[in-house]
This record gives sequence, C-alpha cells and structure tokens, in this order.
Amino acid sequence: MVAALFFALISCEDDGYMTSPDAQLLFSTDTITFDTIFTTIGSTTQHFTVHNPYEESVLISRVRLAGGDFSSFRLNINGETGNEIYEVEVPPKDSIYIFVEVTIDPNGQNLPMVVQDSIEFTTNSNIQDIKLVAYGQDFFLIKGERLETTTWTAEKPYLIYDYAYVDSTSVLTIEPGAKIFFHKDAGLYVKGQIEANGTFQNPITFLPDRLEDSYKNIPDQWNGIVLYSGSHNNILNFCTIKNANIGLQVGNIEDDGFASLQFTNSRIENMAYAGLFALKSKIYGYNNLIANCGFYTVALLIGGEYEFYHSTIANYWGNYSTRPRSTSSVVISNVLVITDSEGSKVTYVGDLEKATFGNSIVFGNIPLEIELGNNNENVFNYMFDNCIIQVPDTFDTSNKDHYLNVWKGNDYDPLFVDPYEEYNYALDTLSPAKDIGKFEYAKQFPLDILNKDRTADDGADLGAFERIEKKDDE
Repeated sequence: MVAALFFALISCEDDGYMTSPDAQLLFSTDTITFDTIFTTIGSTTQHFTVHNPYEESVLISRVRLAGGDFSSFRLNINGETGNEIYEVEVPPKDSIYIFVEVTIDPNGQNLPMVVQDSIEFTTNSNIQDIKLVAYGQDFFLIKGERLETTTWTAEKPYLIYDYAYVDSTSVLTIEPGAKIFFHKDAGLYVKGQIEANGTFQNPITFLPDRLEDSYKNIPDQWNGIVLYSGSHNNILNFCTIKNANIGLQVGNIEDDGFASLQFTNSRIENMAYAGLFALKSKIYGYNNLIANCGFYTVALLIGGEYEFYHSTIANYWGNYSTRPRSTSSVVISNVLVITDSEGSKVTYVGDLEKATFGNSIVFGNIPLEIELGNNNENVFNYMFDNCIIQVPDTFDTSNKDHYLNVWKGNDYDPLFVDPYEEYNYALDTLSPAKDIGKFEYAKQFPLDILNKDRTADDGADLGAFERIEKKDDE
C-alpha cells in the first residue's frame, strides 16, 4: 500500500502538475449572464477563459455544472462537450476557453423568470465556481401562420417564426404594450389590415428575438413588415421597429392598387437596406424617427401620396459595416427601373401627387442626402417646407414650388446629441433646428414623440424631438 502511494506521488511529479492545495485558477469573469431569452429557444453562446498563472501545468480534476443533467445550461470545455468533464489540463501561463449556452423550459407564467446554476472547478481538492444566470420569458408562438381577424395583447410576447400573414379579409389588432419578436428571416406580411395603436406610456415594439445586449442595435436580424398594395386603413402609432432588413415596406409592384397607412409617433431604426420603403402608396405621418439604414432611410418610389410632418430622418450608417453608404438617405421618384429574372430592364412609373415634408430634418453623414428621380412625363410634386436638409450648397432650392424656408448644408447640422454611439437623435442645446418651426404645423401637432409640448417655449423645433431648456431659477 505504501509502495503504491509512493508510486502515485512520483507519477504526479513526473507529469509536472502543480500539486499545491492553494492553487487558484484565474477567470475572466465571475458571472455569466444571459439577458432575457425566450423559453424553448436556445441562447447565443457566451464564453470565458480559465487561466493558469503558474510556471507549472495545472490539472483540473473535474469541471461540472452544479445542476448536472437537470441543468438548463450546456458546456463546451476546451473543445469537449459535456456537463461534467474530468482531468482538464491548463498549460503553464496559458488559458482554456469554456463556452456556455442555455435553453429555458416554459413555466406557463407571463412574467420573466430567472434560471441559475454554477460551474464548479476542482483543482487539488480546491473548489472554485462561476455563477450562471439567465432570464427567460414565456411567449405565444406564431410559426408560418395565416391569421384570421384577431387581437394580440400585452399579456405576454409574441414570437414569429418564418412568417405571420394577415389575409385580405382579416384585421390584426395589436394592443398597447404588446411586444412582437421575430426569429431570423421572419416577417409580418399584411394583405388585410393592421391596427397597431400604441400609446406613449405603452408603445408597441417589433424586434428581433436576440435580446442579449450585444445584439440590441445590429441590423438584418429579421425581414421586416410588408403592407401589400390593396391593404388600406393601416395604423402604426407609438410603434418601434428595429434591426430588420427593410423595416416597413408599404405597397408592392406585383399587386394592383396602393397601400395606405397612418404612421405616427414611431421609430424605425437600424435597417440593413431601408427604413421606410414605399411603392405607389399613400402615407400620412408625423412625429417619426427613421434612422441608421444601410441604403435608404426613406424611399418613395413609383409615385404616390405622402405627407411627413415633424419627422427626423437621420442616417449615420457605419457602425456595423465596413461598406460605406453611397446612396442618398431619401429618394423620391416617379419611376423605378429593375432587372427581372431574365436580366431584362423593366420600368415602372406612377404619378407623384405629393411628397410633403414639413418642419422636418433630413440629415446624415454623406453630402447629398436627397435624390430626386423625375421621368418628366408623370406628375412629380414634392415640397420641403421649413426643413433642414443635407445637400451641397450647389443643390438648387430656388424653386418655391418645391422648397420653402429650407436650410441646407453643414452650416445647419442639426447637432443631434449622439447619432453614432448612443443613437440619440434629440437636439443639442446649440442646434440650429431649435425654435424655427412653422407655427401652423406645431399647432397641428402640439406634442412631440416624447409627449413634450412644442408650444411651451419660444418656438417649435424641427424634427420629431422638441428640446425645452430648463429655465434658471431667479
């Protein structure tokens, strides 16, 4: 027995592993936290490192999930998958990676839940651990469904896989506070009608289903919302649409007629292609922010009728792509030329009865943020009235049929608080957009997107956000 013990000790020394019971591994974090994820839907993978600070190799005799086979978490330890792994070597002054995922089972409750566990490391009889925390949310699943007339409530979130399709005879009503999430490549397609009427206190959100903080502003996580031509009386009020490919498409080429929409007090942000993409349709909007899109924030094509008041259209695309944006942020055209599946050019035309922008801002990070496409055959009526627009000084704004009281160029940078990092498009205190709005529009829309009173100070500001300075106490 003594001889066997002596042999074992000699073997450990030969292996060169550190045998001190005081050996302490170093970890890159002490807690792995998963932000709210959906029950039954796996999380993204997170990782951390385990570092050996010593001159000798360290042998971790066991790495395991404390919850064992009943744990909601899953591990990959230095390339080996399992919830309990033995004899993991960490070379001198080196590290290994551990990857963690989680899937949470539904609990039938509407409120978020928390799931916890830990990873235990046993080294020379010394136990250390890393805490695991995940927040989960139960949901209603919509997977490739054709919807009859129905109402979505704020009771618990809706998660759309593949698509949700509102048929031509159906109405989808979405109540204030409802949250709609979309899996990769999913979308909401409306042939009938959508009434999403949120409130300032309880807005309606359309977001991707990756809720980790690192995903909160990444575009192209889902397809977007499409209102087909022939879909009328749609309402989107106090809605937020984020991180899709095309946030909101209104109208399509294939179907006859037009789509109509009242779009108010809402936000479209972080789109890979376009924010608002309209084809031969009718849109009436105010107090909207449309921002940060890879190609177009607003495209109004093949004519139509459009009115936008107190809107902020801002495109500072760049954080999530090495490809610089070369397209103007706003495109207004009565013609569209596309290449069909056979490689032939097909031209579509339509009368632009009106495209009015009042008390609004069109600005971004390229010199020409407005592109006009007129075939000189169809009607082409547009108007910028009391607007700041980002165009070169050489851009002709002398025609009073199209431009009234416009301020253009870098000298009139609206000075958004932080359009690049925080995506904050409120106005700075020195913004030239302050207090120069036309009173008639301000009176018509007295509250801004944040429910501030535009009539409460020296004048209405341009755009969706009213800045009201605090007055010094006298």
